[in-house]
Amino acid sequence: MKRHVLIFGLVGGLLIATLQYTEYRFVIIEHSIELYSALVAILFATFGIWLGLRITRSREIIRETVVVKEVLVPAEAPAPFAPNTTQQQTLGITARELEILTLVARGFSNREIATQLFVSENTVKTHCSRAFDKLGAARRTQAVRRGKELGLLP
Repeated sequence: MKRHVLIFGLVGGLLIATLQYTEYRFVIIEHSIELYSALVAILFATFGIWLGLRITRSREIIRETVVVKEVLVPAEAPAPFAPNTTQQQTLGITARELEILTLVARGFSNREIATQLFVSENTVKTHCSRAFDKLGAARRTQAVRRGKELGLLP
């Protein structure tokens, strides 16, 4: 009985080894192009990932410089500017026209004033021309100079 089991075991093992060998040959020989191309693809993908991580690694060196500088602060701050309201009422300049005239004096363009005040450029142009007429000025520089002379602008 042991002899029969031993013979059947050896024959079964030989058959299984033969089948595994033929399957291996079939896979390797018949599908060699697919296997080699898959191996090459895995190799290139691995190399690409490694190279990408290496290149994009942050090599930024942060240098911090501390500068100590003494700044003198005046003991008394100057009083804030208050426009001459009597001149403003005499000339009939509205608060919005004065606001736009102040921004003109600070050097803003019509587009920048419009953006800052959330109005259109045409509205700014209208307010500017009315303020210029009330101040008797033809240009922006004349209007600013006249506003400072009358105490409307700082």
